[in-house]
Amino acid sequence: MTRLLAPLAGIAALLVGVLAFGDLGPNLVYYLTPTEAVEQRADFGGERRFRLAGTVAEGSVEAGPQTTSFVVTDGDTTVPVTHTGEPPDLFQVGIQVVVEGAWIGTAFASDTMLIQHDETYYPPEDEPGAAA
Repeated sequence: MTRLLAPLAGIAALLVGVLAFGDLGPNLVYYLTPTEAVEQRADFGGERRFRLAGTVAEGSVEAGPQTTSFVVTDGDTTVPVTHTGEPPDLFQVGIQVVVEGAWIGTAFASDTMLIQHDETYYPPEDEPGAAA
């Protein structure tokens, strides 16, 4: 009985591993810096989604009614980004962003944007006449 138990436990563990991790490949979204993204552009062409992280470059933001265009940099490489949708309230030049999308030619087309901020909370200013 114990001779049979060990192989069955191994087979069960293998099946659990395949079911849990076997089909993750198409669902993975990679996280790249601008330098890594440009170097690996051939691997991520054709609308393959990934996350691009960097700093919004000075003087690069152009806001339109449906899109916001800007440049993301890691200090070595720059990537032009066109974001569809309204950016978060904290979006500004010099802030760290993570945008998710895909290459469209030489530009990155994003539909999701995350903003990095510090953990310090600043409450809104008290309204005039409010009790302290």
